[in-house]
Amino acid sequence: MATFIPESLSSRLISHAAAFEPVRRALVAAASDTATVFPAVIARASDPRDTFSIKSGSTAELAGLKVGAFWHNNPARGLPRHNSTILLIDQDCGRIGAVVEAAAANAYRTAAANAVAAQALARPDSRTLAIFGAGNQALYEVGALARILPLTRVHVVARERQKAEGFAKRLKDHGVDLEVSPSSPEEACRAADVIVTATPSRAPLFEAAWVRPGTHVAGMGSDARGKHELPVELHETARLFCDLPSQSVEIGEFQHVRERIESGALVLSPIGAVLEGRCPSRLSPEDITVFDSSGIALQDLYVGQFLLEAAKDAAERGEA
Repeated sequence: MATFIPESLSSRLISHAAAFEPVRRALVAAASDTATVFPAVIARASDPRDTFSIKSGSTAELAGLKVGAFWHNNPARGLPRHNSTILLIDQDCGRIGAVVEAAAANAYRTAAANAVAAQALARPDSRTLAIFGAGNQALYEVGALARILPLTRVHVVARERQKAEGFAKRLKDHGVDLEVSPSSPEEACRAADVIVTATPSRAPLFEAAWVRPGTHVAGMGSDARGKHELPVELHETARLFCDLPSQSVEIGEFQHVRERIESGALVLSPIGAVLEGRCPSRLSPEDITVFDSSGIALQDLYVGQFLLEAAKDAAERGEA
């Protein structure tokens, strides 16, 4: 019988610290010859505004998939728009070994990929962050980066100024106390050591000329064809990295420069190769680095395995 971990338990077991190492291991595995990530399936429900995706993969240790859903009218029902369920497959028999409800874990997992990449690519003295987007995921992105960089200030760029102005209080509710400034896109980029985009945008959010030398840029929102957050001109002078090159050029940020990458005019490296020391990160403090995170199944599988083991430990302590 499959083990079931409900959202009420998984959300208690996950944290920025807990998600970091499983996601790091997943990104390393993705750059190896021993893991497989299958093409993502992007689907729609009977109401085309409701969408879900299926991401699957396997390693020598793990196999399974994650179903991520976006239901547009859920807030009116008192439910979150985003939901996530991880299915771990028992590789001995092919049956489902564990079902993990992972809506909160998915937010931590996504932010952890940003943190892992930033630890490897950003200047270690980075203090000022520009975050595009003031929604739920943006909060997690800032929280994850604040753990591994000496951030002191956040410039928030949002379509609704009210959301940007309320970001500081929401950050504090998440245990992060930074100076927060609602800002214009240009103001935010010109001040930033690190720029993060966490939006569903289908057009670039800023201009390449606004990005200072030495900046690290992370695109976290492009996970489907047509999504587009970063200016393509930026890629011509930056060092380019992603979670999985084959997926990034299909549904990630680098779909917009796919021909340039496939022709060899631009070099795109998996972050896992950097983490293993097989590929250099930034070559100088003046380098601009770009990381595209389209989100891969291995992240979900490693986080799901962590939650499965953490739930067993909690049960043994009588805390589950």
